[in-house]
Amino acid sequence: MIYRKQGIGMSGKNKKRPIHLDLLHIRLPVGGVVSILHRVTGVALVLALPAAIFLLRQSLLSPEGYGRVSAWLRSLPMHIMLFLLILAFTHHFFAGIRHLLLDLDIGISRDGSRRGAWLVLAAVALLMVTSLFLLW
Repeated sequence: MIYRKQGIGMSGKNKKRPIHLDLLHIRLPVGGVVSILHRVTGVALVLALPAAIFLLRQSLLSPEGYGRVSAWLRSLPMHIMLFLLILAFTHHFFAGIRHLLLDLDIGISRDGSRRGAWLVLAAVALLMVTSLFLLW
């Protein structure tokens, strides 16, 4: 890690402050992980929209197009993609509800925030197990 020269900090003490933080070695609390995953899943869902629109368009063009899209959606790679999209959606949904509750000062304490983050992860895990049974 690279450090700045020693200087006077806000508390009046000399501190060595890092210039570059190595994010792979910082251990985030569970609330931070859920928050970052909320952003990642949001980006993934937005990036998946063009493919979903394309598939919808192809299926609506003709009966043959519908048959091709239907057969393609039944393939193993598409089952995996659908599972990942369901995972992204459920996590984004429950983490978004958690963030809305935090905006209303519900679960804002350290313990409440940690409990809410674990509830998000538990709800996502439960729905993922359910979707595995429904997809296959």
